[in-house]
Amino acid sequence: MTESKPTAPARIAPAGLMFLAITSVGWGFNWPVTKYLLSELPPLTLRGSTGVIGAALLAVLALARSQSLRVERHLWPRLMLAALLNVTGWMVLMGLALLWLPASETALIAYTMPVWASLLAWPVLGERPTILRTVALVMAFAGLAAIMGGNGITATTEKLPGMVMAIGGAFGFALGTVLAKKLPVPLPPIPAAAWQIGLGCFPIVIIGLAVETTHIDDVTGLGWWLLVYATVIQFCIAYVSWFAALARLPASVAAIGTMAVPVIGVVASAVALGEPLGLTQIVALVFTLAGVVLATRS
Repeated sequence: MTESKPTAPARIAPAGLMFLAITSVGWGFNWPVTKYLLSELPPLTLRGSTGVIGAALLAVLALARSQSLRVERHLWPRLMLAALLNVTGWMVLMGLALLWLPASETALIAYTMPVWASLLAWPVLGERPTILRTVALVMAFAGLAAIMGGNGITATTEKLPGMVMAIGGAFGFALGTVLAKKLPVPLPPIPAAAWQIGLGCFPIVIIGLAVETTHIDDVTGLGWWLLVYATVIQFCIAYVSWFAALARLPASVAAIGTMAVPVIGVVASAVALGEPLGLTQIVALVFTLAGVVLATRS
């Protein structure tokens, strides 16, 4: 077992890259979708309810495909930990960080996640960072910083709670990514996604319904269609693809690959919401994507 570990990280499965691309597109387009929906629905109720519904749809799909939802008793702690880090912690901490930080600064801090994942993958998984992968990480992160943090992050006392929460969410997701390789839950991607999303979102929707006021009448026709996207594409298709990618790629490569998410989000927001996208941002987008491509080839 110790002999196969050094060679495994070097292999880049084409199917893993395909699933990673599907994840990036699904999560990337969800940026403008969520931004629009937050004008009609409160954050915890929105995130929690779409996640619970998405998990239920995935469970039905798994049963329709004759895939068992049964989880061995000894695997429950792993499953609960993965749901806490990859779903609950990410959604709650990033949502709360937006109360203190602008969206651009929150996103920039959020996508330090590949830095933490690459650092954690070395001691936990033995994935030594190659020179090419390190260069790719620096390229992608520098491009992302140019896109989202052109004016720099102002580290004021007022913003400190948001910065701490955003860093906590990013570190938690990175830890979840690495532990998914170290302590895998041997389930097919669809049941794995159904359980993790359901377990992760259930407490969010309970808290949201308890503390938030939701006016369903305020949801527009476009809002309902976007809710379908947030439920089916973001939670069902993108999360299933993410777990499938994790099963086929080194944790550090998968993490760096997610840096394409905010790139897609910036472009989609510019097209759909009319947000600015100048020459500097376009160059930064190309730089970031070049880093992602280099990472997947290293």
